[in-house]
Amino acid sequence: MSRLEAKKPPLFISEPLTGDAVSQSLSLLSGILKSSYGPAGRLKQLHNGVGGCVCTTSQSSALLGHLSVSQPVLRVLTASVRNHVSRFSDCGLFTAILCCGFIENFRSLNVAPFTVIKISKHLLSLCMDHLKSEACGCRVSVDFSSVETLVCLVRSILTSKPACMLNKTEVDHLTSLVLKAFIFTVPCHVETNAVLGKCVIIPVKGRRVVDSTVLPGLLIETPEIQLEKPLAVKRTGSNMIKIALFSVSMSGDGFNPEEGTIAVQHGVSLEVSELNQLLNVGKQLVKDEVGLVVCQKVMHPSLKQYLKENSVMAVDRAGLSLMEPLGRMTGNRPPIASIHSLSPGCYGSLKDLRIEGFTSKHFLHLIPEDTVICSLMLCNRSETAWDELKRVCETAEHVLQLTVKEPLALLGGGCTETHLASYIRHKSSSLPASTFKDLDCSQTQYQLVADGFCRSLESVARSLSHDGEEILTDMVYGHCWFVPSGSPCVSKWSDLVSKCGCGMNGNTEDLSWRFLQCQSGSPFIQACPKEPSVKVADHLTLDCFAAKCSGLQVALETANLILDLSYIIEDQN
Repeated sequence: MSRLEAKKPPLFISEPLTGDAVSQSLSLLSGILKSSYGPAGRLKQLHNGVGGCVCTTSQSSALLGHLSVSQPVLRVLTASVRNHVSRFSDCGLFTAILCCGFIENFRSLNVAPFTVIKISKHLLSLCMDHLKSEACGCRVSVDFSSVETLVCLVRSILTSKPACMLNKTEVDHLTSLVLKAFIFTVPCHVETNAVLGKCVIIPVKGRRVVDSTVLPGLLIETPEIQLEKPLAVKRTGSNMIKIALFSVSMSGDGFNPEEGTIAVQHGVSLEVSELNQLLNVGKQLVKDEVGLVVCQKVMHPSLKQYLKENSVMAVDRAGLSLMEPLGRMTGNRPPIASIHSLSPGCYGSLKDLRIEGFTSKHFLHLIPEDTVICSLMLCNRSETAWDELKRVCETAEHVLQLTVKEPLALLGGGCTETHLASYIRHKSSSLPASTFKDLDCSQTQYQLVADGFCRSLESVARSLSHDGEEILTDMVYGHCWFVPSGSPCVSKWSDLVSKCGCGMNGNTEDLSWRFLQCQSGSPFIQACPKEPSVKVADHLTLDCFAAKCSGLQVALETANLILDLSYIIEDQN
């Protein structure tokens, strides 16, 4: 077939960062992300313009997942941030805002991109070395023998997303539930390669948040089970319940015409043959003293009735998402994938089986011998708030898992960013001449890039202000302080601020505050003290160490990649 129109040549765009379209798009994206940042961030409502689901959120995963980005430069940025979020679940907005800041500050410098990239990599290494050193003043050790720091970490995550619409009582309740659920997933018997369990979130919409609860084991919704009737389940001689977990369909329509044709003798019914095979499986299950059968897909009514008559409970349509935690909890791994052969070792076991009633729903509660799987019955008043809360709870669980691997946290509330900026300003002003020679740059070029690096970090802290607050940083610890908007003029800043953004330091000493917006560098005098001057350690704002360190690296690497772009080639066909 001949072409109706000639093939168009590709479009070559040289020096894409100098174009107005890219600058405007980058500025718009940066504004959207900054206005969503922090506990006071403004919510965004996203929809596709032709109907369908409306998403109200301030979370990076939801924002970037729903935004349609056409600019190739921005697609690189958003893809990089989304990849970071898929690995760490946290610090997505931090990463995206910082990346935008790096691009905006570096491209305005009269320094060659190649030189900027070399210098910025050196600055990043200074930051990472500082964050990983014992002397770092914005790093907090997490002691798992005490829950205080863990409570601060989880609470900081829950309060960072205003779309959850939580009050203090609800935050406290959910914080304890998330921690309890996490503790359930930690194995009691530590092996060489211990693997953490999983928390399965069960949706309950239209109920109060304080009605949420966490239970060991798994809950499977079973509408046909009556709450009033006693649960009679067959048990083995050791008083355990043997369970068979099937991933294959047991509906009796196992033949799929798309897989080919089957030659059948005259008078033979495929349906009857399949049902007889299912009933033979049922007889084998009864003989093997199985007390519970769970099928991922549909189970034939005749098989369910046969199992019921023989005191075997049957649950079908369990769904794919429950298969992995079910198999791990019961030891039934992998699930049975064929109805034609059942080996003696293909079964799992349970300690107990109960019926739980929650609102108008009935659940089968599977209780294991060793609990590494648990169920969080998560409630919220509206579907929008529940969706946001589910994402937040999943993030909190993942952050706790990351903290087990690396038991550290970073100070939140903008304090880590301003602390690092102060540290870099101090460090870059005292580098030996050999450093500039190794980087093949002048001291002036290095200072220009270092200043842009620090302003990018400080722009993240400034993004936490949404109501016109003045933002200060102190000259002693390099922390971030917020002055409420409309505050009267006073001779001492300590009359207006009570504690820094993270809650570590109080106003009981003269810290020589200055406006964060000032461009002049501030000397870094000493690190944060281990003991705060005001006892507010119970209310620290903390960030995930692993997620924030990764976010810092991803932001700079992505910015450097974009700064190094000299051409964009687009296919016009």
